Amino acid sequence: MANLTLFEKLDNIESRYEELTQQLSSPEVHNDSARFQKLAKTHAEMAEMVAKYREWKEIQKGLQGAKQLLVETDDTEMKQMAHDEEHELEARSTIVERELKFLLLPRDPNDDKNVIVEIRAGTGGDEASLFAGELFRMYSRYAETQNWKVEILESSASSIGGMKEIVAAIQGNKVYSKLKYESGVHRVQRVPATEQQGRIHTSAATVAVLPEADDIDIKSRPKTCASIRFVRPGQAGNP
Repeated sequence: MANLTLFEKLDNIESRYEELTQQLSSPEVHNDSARFQKLAKTHAEMAEMVAKYREWKEIQKGLQGAKQLLVETDDTEMKQMAHDEEHELEARSTIVERELKFLLLPRDPNDDKNVIVEIRAGTGGDEASLFAGELFRMYSRYAETQNWKVEILESSASSIGGMKEIVAAIQGNKVYSKLKYESGVHRVQRVPATEQQGRIHTSAATVAVLPEADDIDIKSRPKTCASIRFVRPGQAGNP
């Protein structure tokens, strides 16, 4: 599909998605557990892109209708309504096209993984610790909207109710894909509640989003392991 346009690629993806939908409902696939799981995984990975593409197509239909109404009607009020709708739909179309291009980017192999989020207060003293706490609450609320599970692994509170540092595990659907760009230094400029003279302070906090490591099975092989003998100092030469 290298030479296809954006929407030709999306047409092909939608067609493949519809094929998979039919296959997943067939008795032949249902009776083959391994095949069913493989097709279901591919189907689920395509679902967001297909839904977004269908949203774009609905927007184009609305745009066509608004433009047609502008041409056909002589009513001033109706023309204004059609003009407003056209403007709104064009803005939405631009946003959805940008989202579609993002969804077509090559997938990161870590995108489906759970994450460990580490937030640490940086420069700014107590105000930075308050900012770090606010960042954690923001991510926690976002996790709730995504039906993710948040578990605090480690935390250190400041004397005024902020967070010097906090480490949390977040589990759910495609967590890393949606949080990975949050890594980095976050800054805020504002007048702290404790500031008496109204001066603006700059505070910072660092955020690290780490994909959860895969489980690794380590098996010892007795036949190939060298024997190890512990000796006291000065006994190295003793049998």
